[in-house]
Amino acid sequence: MITEASLIANLTLFMLSIFLGFELITKVPATLHTPLMSGANAISGISVVGALFAANVAYDGGETLVSGLLAFVAIVLAMINVVGGFAVTNRMLNMIAGKNRRA
Repeated sequence: MITEASLIANLTLFMLSIFLGFELITKVPATLHTPLMSGANAISGISVVGALFAANVAYDGGETLVSGLLAFVAIVLAMINVVGGFAVTNRMLNMIAGKNRRA
């Protein structure tokens, strides 16, 4: 059973993470966005681990179906971010390697 206090705490954490993510993304210049994707992969990996813990808590604690679904959605979105980040980083490294081969 989700209590009112835990719901407010979870919503507060969610809103703060949205605000922090927006502030971080808007402060990065376009020329640094692709190189910083490698570092973002590590952060997304941490998000995957956190979502797995949330799924485990929802499963073991007998939480509602909504908690389990939110944990699953968090895992899927974080993994999409990780895979996309690796794809962009790989493309960037191939572009750099191509320039070095021609020189």
